[in-house]
Order: sequence, then structure tokens, then C-alpha cells
Amino acid sequence: MVHSGTLIRHADFHSIYITPRNIDVWLPPGYDKAKKYPVIYMNDGQMLFDSSITWNKKEWGIDEEAGQLIEKGSIKPFIAVGIWNGGADRHREYLPQKPFNSLSASDRNKLISAGRTDGSPVFSADTILSDAYLLFLVNELIPFINKEYSVSTKRQQTFIMGSSMGGLISLYALCEYPQIFGGAACLSTHWPGIFSKENNPFPGSLFRYLENKIPSPARHKIYFDRGTATLDSLYADYQDTADSLFTKKGYTGSAYLSKIFKGEPHDENAWRKRIDHPLRFLLDR
Repeated sequence: MVHSGTLIRHADFHSIYITPRNIDVWLPPGYDKAKKYPVIYMNDGQMLFDSSITWNKKEWGIDEEAGQLIEKGSIKPFIAVGIWNGGADRHREYLPQKPFNSLSASDRNKLISAGRTDGSPVFSADTILSDAYLLFLVNELIPFINKEYSVSTKRQQTFIMGSSMGGLISLYALCEYPQIFGGAACLSTHWPGIFSKENNPFPGSLFRYLENKIPSPARHKIYFDRGTATLDSLYADYQDTADSLFTKKGYTGSAYLSKIFKGEPHDENAWRKRIDHPLRFLLDR
């Protein structure tokens, strides 16, 4: 049950690119088919609306938080499309593929064989699926949403958002499909890709990719943030590098925002507390 607006589930949405998954579409209070709404595609969709089904019993509370902001007139009414992740394949779907592919074979193997802090593998197999995931978004899901719901099809009204690895794939989507997405919000972006910074070749490859692929700041906007506790404590130097890179590419003022939330950890409760910042940034009246 949602507290504000209407939630519609498209269960086991079929794709020729990736495994089927649920798609949750949140319609704002007072949804009117005669209007055209901005749309935000949100990764890790199962973490957005219902803490009773999440692995950690936490949620973003998008229906409540966005509903309140809309009611106050702080942001434009919008449609949120929650894309459930691929479960065990989540890391393979969210790790930017072209930076990975540019690594040497030995560095790719090093990344793929990485483990979590509990010793379990990070990746479910040795192939990366993020290019296929983005093809699913642009060739299958977005056309479906455009047909079924009253969303604006304009680039400047089409956004993508996520946290952690979901932030990483949101950034990659903006760079790979700048003609589709007008902005991205990346919360607690998991720059390392794995769970270790030591001898990790991926961030360097990612920043080299960004040097060539960051889209024009005249037509795009991007939001970053990070906390300083738990996993977010890994991100400071990476985010500083990203901020310098985007500034060099001309991202300033209303096109760019990078925030630090001191003491905040890496979880849905923290992202929920500050969701107003990326929403205001993308949807300011």
C-alpha cells in the first residue's frame, strides 16, 4: 500500500536483453492523463516503496517523500518508474561495461574474482551485462512507459536515478544515451565497483571513460552525493576526482550539484532522509 499517489506493478516484464523483472510505476497524486509529466527511472526498484519486501527491511519511501514535496509545491509532479534489479546479477547489470572492457584481461579477471567482506563472490558470472541492461531501458522499457503513461518524451524531462551501484549505472546511462536522458541523480555512488580500493583498476578506467563521454552541460544536469560513514567512507577521494572532472567539462551552477552528508551511512534510510535534494535538483519548479 502506498501513502500517496498510485502504484502499478507490471510483474515479470519480459525482455530480450535481460531476465524478466517487476516494474513498479508510481503515479503522483491527482495524476491526469491530459498532462505530460517528467519521469524518473529508478534503479533497485524493489527498495523504493515497501520495506516489508526488502532484504534489509528499509525503503526509500518515494511515495511518501515525493508526495509531500509535490503537495508543498516544492517540485513538479512526476512519474517514478522503479526497475527491480536482477538479484544475483545486480553487479553484472550495474557495473559500467565499456570501462570494464577497456581493462587488461588480468585486471578484468581480478575484478570478476573479487569477493565481498563475508567472502561471497561479488559477481555471479564472468560477463558484464550493463550494456544489455541499458538496451532494455531504451529499446523496451522507455517505449512501453511512453505508450502506457502520460510522460513527457522530451530529453529534458527524462531522468535516471539510483544509489550505490544504482548510482554508477545511472551515470553510465547518462553518458551512453545523452539523447534519451536529460539528467541523472547518483546517491552514494559506488565508485570502486567492488568492495576494495587496494589495487583496484576499475575507478581509473571509469574516469578515463568519463573524460571522453561526459555529455554537454548545456543540455544535461547531474547530481552526486555521499555520506561519510560505513561504505560511504570509501568514496571521498573518488568523488573529489569526479567533481574536478565534471567542473573541467563545464558543469557548474544549475547543471551540477555534489553534496556531502556528514555521518550518514550507506543505506535506504539515509537516502530517504535526503531524497528531497536530488528531487528538487531535477524537478525544481
